[in-house]
Amino acid sequence: MKRLTALYSTTVGKKAVVAITGILLYGFVLLHMLGNLKVFTGNVAAGEHAGEPHIDIYAEFLRTMGEPLFPYSFILWTVRIVMLLALILHIYTVIQLAVRNRKARQTRYAEYKQIEASTPARLMLVSGFLLLAFLLFHLLQFTFGVVGGSPFVEGKVYANLYYAFGKWYFVLLYVIVMAALAQHVSHGVWSLFQTLGLDNPDRNRALRLLATLSAVALFVGFASVPVLFYLGVMPQPPEQGLEQIIHGGGN
Repeated sequence: MKRLTALYSTTVGKKAVVAITGILLYGFVLLHMLGNLKVFTGNVAAGEHAGEPHIDIYAEFLRTMGEPLFPYSFILWTVRIVMLLALILHIYTVIQLAVRNRKARQTRYAEYKQIEASTPARLMLVSGFLLLAFLLFHLLQFTFGVVGGSPFVEGKVYANLYYAFGKWYFVLLYVIVMAALAQHVSHGVWSLFQTLGLDNPDRNRALRLLATLSAVALFVGFASVPVLFYLGVMPQPPEQGLEQIIHGGGN
């Protein structure tokens, strides 16, 4: 434990923590985005769950993962808590590195370079705090159903999304936050390549393009859901989900 604490106290150790937590968060965000895309795959055609949206079945799978070895939603909430802690540690360590770098500047040399280097760092801090606040709001809206003012029924993911994203201000909020996420990922992935020593003049252009394309893919994948719901492209929820939302939901 002392060795880990000693390592974390160094700049190299802190950069390693930022890189590791960044990889964890990026993997979680990517999987979450891919899961969200199930809203576009329609409903189950036949069988026990005939007529239910695929995303509702997927959400139930996430809650029942590990049963009966683990309690209901145990693995899901374990992942959520780990990711929340990783995000907090990520932001906290980035702040420590920023403070350390500022203290290390004894003279104001090459001011234009300082501005060039510090602006992306400041944007990363701002977008990091924004994403943390959004994560809490997102859980309160679509996991607990206690904010947002839209009808909510646990387990009816498609119907909950349908009614929430019928309101323009929720759509605007999610699009803005997803743009911040894209900016954060683009700079973060590029920084990760540098931290791992993978950057090289011969391949920097390709690495930057990969970071940019990764960010764009996440933005399109996430933002397309609220936008297409709002534009009326997505069909109404199945009748069963619709009735539960109208008669059993509401806050």
